[in-house]
Amino acid sequence: MPSTSNRHGPARALGGFFALIPLLACTPAAAQAADPTTAPRWGLYLQAARTRHHIDTWTLGATLDWQDWRRDLWGTEVRGYWDVYASRWSALGMGGDFGTTVLGVTPSFRFIPNAGRSRWFVDAGVGATLANPRFVTPERKFSTRFNFASHLGVGVELGEQRQHALQLRLEHVSNAGIKKPNPGANFVQLRYTLHF
Repeated sequence: MPSTSNRHGPARALGGFFALIPLLACTPAAAQAADPTTAPRWGLYLQAARTRHHIDTWTLGATLDWQDWRRDLWGTEVRGYWDVYASRWSALGMGGDFGTTVLGVTPSFRFIPNAGRSRWFVDAGVGATLANPRFVTPERKFSTRFNFASHLGVGVELGEQRQHALQLRLEHVSNAGIKKPNPGANFVQLRYTLHF
């Protein structure tokens, strides 16, 4: 049976990283002429996640705000952005280690209270993913390489220019019944984004 000693590695590393967040929030911001609450931005992010079926993921991605797209909704400002990423899914189980690389793109919406002035936000989106190879473990057997990913998250922006963002997200990945079996996976995700 494979060793499970490295199963908690991502959690430990992520815990240490988030311990540094107060320092990041206090760092001087780079000089920016534009107002961070109104100007379109792009960002780079690192994300860690896990399912109750012991699938661990690490994700590196980028976000890009939609140009000139904002809406008012019940006292919140709604903004749109593209989320493009590459993930590594891995799991330990009887028979060895299982893993796949997942590429994804998600059009997302950010809901910001107080007409867009709040540092807090809620995110939601639905996108598409492509895995190589198809993810199969003794517990979860995805029948397709192509799947949909939908998420809901809550986060906060930190720093003078709001250049740091922390987010807790729930994401569901499945093929929406295109082919059986369709076990799906539900991830709890922690994300750190650096905006430019």
